[in-house]
Amino acid sequence: MIAQSSSLGFSLPTMDEYSWYVLRLFSMFPTGTPGIALLLLRISLAAAVLDGGPSCLELRPPNLVCLALAGLSVLLCLGLLTPIVSIIAFSIELVLFFLAAVGEWRFFVLVCATGVALAMLGPGAYSVDAKLFGRREVLFPPKDRSGN
Repeated sequence: MIAQSSSLGFSLPTMDEYSWYVLRLFSMFPTGTPGIALLLLRISLAAAVLDGGPSCLELRPPNLVCLALAGLSVLLCLGLLTPIVSIIAFSIELVLFFLAAVGEWRFFVLVCATGVALAMLGPGAYSVDAKLFGRREVLFPPKDRSGN
Protein backbone atom coordinates (compact mmCIF):
# COMPACT_ATOMS: atom_id res chain seq x y z
CA MET A 1 0.00 0.00 0.00
CA ILE A 2 1.87 3.04 -1.27
CA ALA A 3 0.35 6.45 -0.75
CA GLN A 4 -0.07 8.70 -3.76
CA SER A 5 1.95 11.90 -3.63
CA SER A 6 0.10 15.14 -4.33
CA SER A 7 1.44 18.45 -5.59
CA LEU A 8 0.70 20.03 -2.21
CA GLY A 9 3.47 18.10 -0.46
CA PHE A 10 1.39 15.57 1.47
CA SER A 11 0.42 12.05 0.49
CA LEU A 12 -3.11 10.97 -0.25
CA PRO A 13 -4.22 7.49 0.84
CA THR A 14 -4.84 4.91 -1.84
CA MET A 15 -8.25 3.28 -2.03
CA ASP A 16 -6.91 0.20 -0.20
CA GLU A 17 -5.63 2.39 2.64
CA TYR A 18 -8.91 4.33 2.78
CA SER A 19 -10.82 1.04 2.91
CA TRP A 20 -8.67 -0.06 5.85
CA TYR A 21 -9.22 3.27 7.61
CA VAL A 22 -13.00 3.07 7.18
CA LEU A 23 -13.10 -0.50 8.51
CA ARG A 24 -10.81 0.50 11.36
CA LEU A 25 -12.97 3.53 12.27
CA PHE A 26 -16.33 1.82 11.97
CA SER A 27 -16.43 -1.83 12.93
CA MET A 28 -20.06 -2.11 11.91
CA PHE A 29 -22.49 -0.31 9.66
CA PRO A 30 -25.81 -0.40 11.53
CA THR A 31 -28.99 -1.38 9.73
CA GLY A 32 -32.62 -0.91 10.72
CA THR A 33 -33.60 2.08 12.82
CA PRO A 34 -30.01 3.20 13.65
CA GLY A 35 -29.11 3.00 9.95
CA ILE A 36 -32.12 5.11 9.00
CA ALA A 37 -31.22 7.61 11.75
CA LEU A 38 -27.70 7.94 10.31
CA LEU A 39 -29.19 8.42 6.83
CA LEU A 40 -31.40 11.22 8.19
CA LEU A 41 -28.39 12.73 9.96
CA ARG A 42 -26.43 12.73 6.70
CA ILE A 43 -29.32 14.32 4.80
CA SER A 44 -29.88 16.99 7.47
CA LEU A 45 -26.18 17.90 7.46
CA ALA A 46 -26.23 18.06 3.65
CA ALA A 47 -29.23 20.41 3.72
CA ALA A 48 -27.66 22.58 6.42
CA VAL A 49 -24.37 22.83 4.53
CA LEU A 50 -26.18 23.73 1.33
CA ASP A 51 -28.25 26.34 3.16
CA GLY A 52 -25.24 27.68 5.07
CA GLY A 53 -23.58 29.42 2.15
CA PRO A 54 -25.08 32.92 2.27
CA SER A 55 -23.69 33.93 -1.13
CA CYS A 56 -25.32 30.91 -2.77
CA LEU A 57 -28.79 32.31 -2.15
CA GLU A 58 -28.25 35.33 -4.39
CA LEU A 59 -29.57 35.29 -7.95
CA ARG A 60 -26.35 35.25 -9.95
CA PRO A 61 -24.12 32.60 -11.49
CA PRO A 62 -22.87 30.20 -8.80
CA ASN A 63 -19.34 30.66 -7.58
CA LEU A 64 -16.79 28.03 -6.60
CA VAL A 65 -17.91 27.94 -2.95
CA CYS A 66 -21.50 27.19 -3.97
CA LEU A 67 -20.38 24.39 -6.26
CA ALA A 68 -18.17 22.94 -3.52
CA LEU A 69 -21.05 23.05 -1.03
CA ALA A 70 -23.34 21.36 -3.55
CA GLY A 71 -20.73 18.65 -4.15
CA LEU A 72 -20.32 18.07 -0.42
CA SER A 73 -24.09 17.82 -0.03
CA VAL A 74 -24.33 15.21 -2.77
CA LEU A 75 -21.50 13.17 -1.22
CA LEU A 76 -23.17 13.36 2.20
CA CYS A 77 -26.55 12.25 0.85
CA LEU A 78 -24.93 9.31 -0.94
CA GLY A 79 -22.76 8.43 2.04
CA LEU A 80 -19.54 8.45 0.02
CA LEU A 81 -16.31 9.26 1.91
CA THR A 82 -18.51 10.23 4.86
CA PRO A 83 -15.85 10.78 7.58
CA ILE A 84 -13.74 12.99 5.32
CA VAL A 85 -16.69 14.93 3.90
CA SER A 86 -18.14 15.49 7.40
CA ILE A 87 -14.89 17.01 8.63
CA ILE A 88 -14.66 19.17 5.50
CA ALA A 89 -18.25 20.35 6.06
CA PHE A 90 -17.40 21.13 9.69
CA SER A 91 -14.34 23.12 8.59
CA ILE A 92 -16.22 25.09 5.94
CA GLU A 93 -18.99 25.98 8.39
CA LEU A 94 -16.42 27.09 10.94
CA VAL A 95 -14.66 29.30 8.38
CA LEU A 96 -17.97 30.75 7.19
CA PHE A 97 -18.92 31.54 10.76
CA PHE A 98 -15.71 33.39 11.59
CA LEU A 99 -15.13 35.09 8.22
CA ALA A 100 -18.62 35.85 6.96
CA ALA A 101 -20.26 36.39 10.37
CA VAL A 102 -23.63 36.06 8.68
CA GLY A 103 -26.53 34.26 10.27
CA GLU A 104 -27.44 32.91 13.62
CA TRP A 105 -24.52 31.52 15.66
CA ARG A 106 -26.67 28.71 17.04
CA PHE A 107 -27.22 27.37 13.52
CA PHE A 108 -23.47 27.20 12.92
CA VAL A 109 -22.88 25.47 16.26
CA LEU A 110 -25.53 22.84 15.45
CA VAL A 111 -24.14 22.24 11.97
CA CYS A 112 -20.60 21.90 13.33
CA ALA A 113 -21.77 19.51 16.07
CA THR A 114 -23.69 17.45 13.51
CA GLY A 115 -20.61 17.25 11.28
CA VAL A 116 -18.40 16.05 14.12
CA ALA A 117 -21.02 13.55 15.32
CA LEU A 118 -21.44 12.13 11.84
CA ALA A 119 -17.68 11.82 11.41
CA MET A 120 -17.49 9.86 14.66
CA LEU A 121 -20.60 7.68 14.13
CA GLY A 122 -19.95 6.74 10.53
CA PRO A 123 -22.13 6.48 7.45
CA GLY A 124 -24.45 3.60 8.40
CA ALA A 125 -25.55 0.64 6.30
CA TYR A 126 -27.54 2.69 3.81
CA SER A 127 -24.54 4.37 2.21
CA VAL A 128 -22.08 3.89 -0.60
CA ASP A 129 -19.30 3.56 2.01
CA ALA A 130 -21.04 0.51 3.48
CA LYS A 131 -21.38 -1.07 0.04
CA LEU A 132 -17.74 -0.39 -0.87
CA PHE A 133 -15.98 -0.91 2.46
CA GLY A 134 -18.42 -2.74 4.73
CA ARG A 135 -18.02 -6.17 6.21
CA ARG A 136 -18.70 -9.05 3.90
CA GLU A 137 -19.97 -12.51 4.60
CA VAL A 138 -17.74 -15.23 3.20
CA LEU A 139 -19.53 -18.42 2.23
CA PHE A 140 -17.51 -21.53 1.58
CA PRO A 141 -18.97 -24.18 -0.69
CA PRO A 142 -19.98 -27.36 1.12
CA LYS A 143 -17.55 -30.27 0.94
CA ASP A 144 -18.72 -33.26 -0.96
CA ARG A 145 -18.74 -36.70 0.67
CA SER A 146 -15.39 -37.68 -0.85
CA GLY A 147 -13.65 -34.97 1.26
CA ASN A 148 -12.74 -32.63 -1.63
